[in-house]
Amino acid sequence: MSAELISLFTATFVTFFVLIDAPGVAPVFATLTAQGDAAYRRRMAFKSTFVASIIMFLFAFGGAWLLGAMHISIDAFRAAGGALLFLIALDMVFEKRTERREHRAEELLEGHDANTEPDDISVFPIGIPMIAGPGSIATAMFYMSQATVWTEKAVVLSAIGLNLLLTLAIFLIATPLVRLMGASVAGALTRILGVILAALSVQLLIDGIKGAFNLG
Repeated sequence: MSAELISLFTATFVTFFVLIDAPGVAPVFATLTAQGDAAYRRRMAFKSTFVASIIMFLFAFGGAWLLGAMHISIDAFRAAGGALLFLIALDMVFEKRTERREHRAEELLEGHDANTEPDDISVFPIGIPMIAGPGSIATAMFYMSQATVWTEKAVVLSAIGLNLLLTLAIFLIATPLVRLMGASVAGALTRILGVILAALSVQLLIDGIKGAFNLG
């Protein structure tokens, strides 16, 4: 693999690792599946990851066509994506994203009757929007639209797929992982990932503006 492809894989993997933030989603997943047995937790882990994979790969393959149909240039999409990711990064740094996740979890748990079977939370809120959220979907479209040859597309898809497999693995061990990490470690990790995402988003925004105005 050439240096360019390695660089593309690294950038794509890190971006999606930060966007999906599986360690940050793990406490929410553990909370929402706490009322079920081990088989239920495994089923939700596999199903939620599968649903998110379908959504992300559909947008990854159809994103270029969608941009063309809407007459949106790649530079405009790059700049818009950078701005969107920066807002997500701010939420992560100031823990607004975590608060919203916990709020969704509390709402679902409040509406759950202890005498009934546990709800299917694989599609919403775990699959969408916690794994395949607006930022992840837009970034999948962006990276695939930037890839000009199939080797680059394969690298992007493999980086996304590896992140989804990693997310599945973290969900499968979510309950002991949450006990091991604790709330403070999970919060610190989310903040660190937010700072990294902020830097990546600013670079995307700069590159988009440069391309749009032919600034070299």
